Amino acid sequence: KDRVRNRYIRRRVELPPEQASGPENGDDVREVPMSMLEEKNVSFWQHARTILIGTPIPTEQAIHERIGKVKALAVLSSDALSSVAYGTEASLAVLITAGYSALTHNLLLGGTVVLLLAIVAFSYRQTIFHYPNGGGSYIVAKENLNQHFGLIAAAALLIDYVLTVSVSIAAGVDALVSSFPQLAVINVEIGIGLILFMTIVNLRGVRESGTIFAAPTYIFVGSFLLMILVGLVKAALSPLGLFQALAAQPSNIIPHGATDHLSAFLILTAFASGCSAMTGTEAISNGVPIFKVPQAKNAAQTLGVMAALLGVMYGGTTYLAWRFGISPQYNSNPTLIHQLANTLFSGPFAWFTYLFDFATTAILVLAANTSFSDFPRISSILARDDYLPHIFSEQGDRLAFNTGIIVLASLSTLLLVIFHGNTEALINLYALGVFAAFTMSQLGMVRRWLIHKEEGWQRGWFINALGALATGVVTIIIAVSKFDRGAWLVVILIPLLYALFRGIHHHYQHVKAIAMSVPVRQLGGVQHIAIVPVARFDNVALRGISYARALSPYIIAVHVAMSEEDKIRAREAWRTLQSTSKVLRGGPTPLEFDDSDFPTTAPISANDSLIGPLTGPELVILDSPYRQITGPILRFIDALQREYPTDLVTVILPEFVTNHFWESLLHNQTALRLKFSLLRRPHIVTANVPYRDAASEAAAAQ
Repeated sequence: KDRVRNRYIRRRVELPPEQASGPENGDDVREVPMSMLEEKNVSFWQHARTILIGTPIPTEQAIHERIGKVKALAVLSSDALSSVAYGTEASLAVLITAGYSALTHNLLLGGTVVLLLAIVAFSYRQTIFHYPNGGGSYIVAKENLNQHFGLIAAAALLIDYVLTVSVSIAAGVDALVSSFPQLAVINVEIGIGLILFMTIVNLRGVRESGTIFAAPTYIFVGSFLLMILVGLVKAALSPLGLFQALAAQPSNIIPHGATDHLSAFLILTAFASGCSAMTGTEAISNGVPIFKVPQAKNAAQTLGVMAALLGVMYGGTTYLAWRFGISPQYNSNPTLIHQLANTLFSGPFAWFTYLFDFATTAILVLAANTSFSDFPRISSILARDDYLPHIFSEQGDRLAFNTGIIVLASLSTLLLVIFHGNTEALINLYALGVFAAFTMSQLGMVRRWLIHKEEGWQRGWFINALGALATGVVTIIIAVSKFDRGAWLVVILIPLLYALFRGIHHHYQHVKAIAMSVPVRQLGGVQHIAIVPVARFDNVALRGISYARALSPYIIAVHVAMSEEDKIRAREAWRTLQSTSKVLRGGPTPLEFDDSDFPTTAPISANDSLIGPLTGPELVILDSPYRQITGPILRFIDALQREYPTDLVTVILPEFVTNHFWESLLHNQTALRLKFSLLRRPHIVTANVPYRDAASEAAAAQ
């Protein structure tokens, strides 16, 4: 044993004094800087990834990746600001089913939405200052109510973020189709391409996405405010003035007249549709950590600007649609705001309608960026708390939560395909999740004020209580009025997601308990057995056996024979290797077994031993008349463990490494299947011995 142990020489990395760290008393802890680990043989895919995603960003640069208020407004407010493109139209599309005269009720509904927006904005402003680390509704509800309410809020938010991407992209494509109707036949394909574009941009990091998205956001806001201003001026200078409306223009939604009666339920349904304009309001409170210092102050100011812009733009659109008699059209073709821009900008200014449509398309596409920013962040927090797979909490090379981004893109693409890019159908699923999260957050803040009673708690309590009441009522209205229009799906998905969170958490708690209680084997006096599955008797087999000899003197090469001829060839090949290779020279003769030789219990005495004293390397031939490979090997290992229950078994798997991913399809992956099967066997260690072509071996050795 001493002779074997002396073959192992401990090697240490000697670093220059200025790069060395740790105590000077010979401590074995050393830090190796990244500059010393030069990467070689960068693959084509790594080059392509660098071009698409960008060069990696070190962790210490994270603070420099935070963004200011100007970029943050583009990154986190694009969802809320863009909703004016479809919010008014969604409510009018409901009202018009009761006739053109019902459209006038939208003025009151629009004013109510703006008032509700102000209440929610004031409420979330307080949340920002009390929770500067982000997390929004999930964190607030979890800490002040309980974990169950927090998970319900998180489920509602995640669903809403997926819907935000689908609705925003679908509405953006509608705006594009308004200018180019011939594109309607490929609207879904265009939407998928835009989601892919958003995915790539966000994988590059928050700061870079903010730089890319800032200009389109401000172009949209500027053009929209200009349209409202021009509309107000034209209305004021016209004979009808500001307070008389033109007759409603024909709509193809009701070509043969009204289909519904104007009822309180219909008005509430229209109000619920109009509330879709408020989605995204919570995004800033969720994304406080991406702001520059002082984070809370900058986030609160950005929220105020966003709420003011959204209120003016939504209220202005609602008013101008009433004043100029604009009616919604079937499938938003053309959109309401396209009709409005086309009405206000004519003659030499007709080009503005095209600019406006492109700006609208851009902002609606960019609106999905709010979800791409917040969905991964909320997912990472849930993963940190063991409610989602831990991979969601891992940051990529560009400090982005890549898993959350990719999952969000996949789910939203699936929704877009299922609903054929129909904005109206998707909006029916929209807003319920976000208003449920609004309510949970406000209730959490109310309880916080009542418990801690900090300075100004009476005012804070009143604001958040008013917000909870308002958003709670809206949540109920949306759930009831849109239940049969698709909201039932969200009502079902929220508890399903909650159950998924709880199941994942239970699993992680179970794994932690196992990790703390798993027995640790003392290997000092334990005999080590190495098993090497051998398919062909060549240098690959010798390489695996040679590695096994470095681990243990007790080595068993295992070959699965499909026929008698295969057994004969295996014996002859083994003897040939014994005579030509120093690795096998002097080894024992081959042993043969079939399944009946494997006892189901441990041997009674040494005379009942399956293979006798281990003196290896030796070859064991397993009979497999049914042409199975992994099954006989697994049964042999089980029998060996029963015979030597105190020994440690290592299975060494020679495995071919391909130069290209597609080449792996040409191999049967036997080693991979065997490795997966062995993972479920206790007290077994697997080790891979890779081999590749000579050129690749030489390159890897350099």
